[in-house]
Amino acid sequence: MTEANGSPKMKAMSTYDLCLAWNWKHDGDLVGLLEMACRSHGLSLLQATPSNLEELLPALASQQITFRAFWDRASDADVRFMPLVQWAREHAAFRLNPYERASRAWDKAVMHLAFIGAGLQTPYTIILPPCEEQPLLPPIDLGPLGGGFAIKPAHGGGGEGVVLGATSLSQVLAARQEHPADKYLLQACVSPTHLGSRPAWFRIIYCAGRMYPCWWDTLTHVYTPLTPAEERGYTLSPLREITTSIAHLCGLDLFSTEIALTPEGLFVIVDYVNDQIDLRLQSKASDGVPDDMVQDIVEGLAALVTAQI
Repeated sequence: MTEANGSPKMKAMSTYDLCLAWNWKHDGDLVGLLEMACRSHGLSLLQATPSNLEELLPALASQQITFRAFWDRASDADVRFMPLVQWAREHAAFRLNPYERASRAWDKAVMHLAFIGAGLQTPYTIILPPCEEQPLLPPIDLGPLGGGFAIKPAHGGGGEGVVLGATSLSQVLAARQEHPADKYLLQACVSPTHLGSRPAWFRIIYCAGRMYPCWWDTLTHVYTPLTPAEERGYTLSPLREITTSIAHLCGLDLFSTEIALTPEGLFVIVDYVNDQIDLRLQSKASDGVPDDMVQDIVEGLAALVTAQI
């Protein structure tokens, strides 16, 4: 049930099965699909939004409202949701992508070391400490990075702060000033082989044990689902094996990763763990996720919540 302004109407002394915190205007279609999935599984859904957060937090504190499971798609962009995250950590029976695991996965330097330790292939990488901690760097041999490399802050998504095709130490030093409190990764660029007419670059969405491998266009960001015949014909089963390993390492229920197949036959993880995932519908945005895939994802999440609470 919603009020006229679209925000959820909270019932007195109510316990909800799932609370979804969201604040991105483009999540509306996702929320609508999740509502339907919850209904099909007999779950009640509470939406926590910027419009009702000030009402919801006191209701939780007074135990007027409670919930059993929690999915946070808001606190990374709005710190006002952090008290809700903390309440969920202390009271909820189950949390999708728990904050402490998600915040660890957001750190590309931490994930890089975890992947290396697990024997997964990554680009050649040099990790630099934050500029605030170590303003002056010792001599760095950039040679192994190749003729053009990527400079990435350890945190952030959507390409924010990333410099591609870097060639000099001066670019590294300048980039470190942009986010002085963050670590930086210098990474060799990966050139994929071609399979048929397509570059062998893939984005795989993982959701509660299910995997959705797609061809990924790095320029347009368009998803094209990988067909079972293509997966068999090109011997791409390692995509699922690697994604399963990543899931074990990061401990998240929902994320995406990017993997490229090189001319040498190596499956290299080129974008480690993406959370939050942009789940706009492809029918509404060309670079969105295929509609049937989003539908299956929310069904999987509803089933997971049902099994856990």
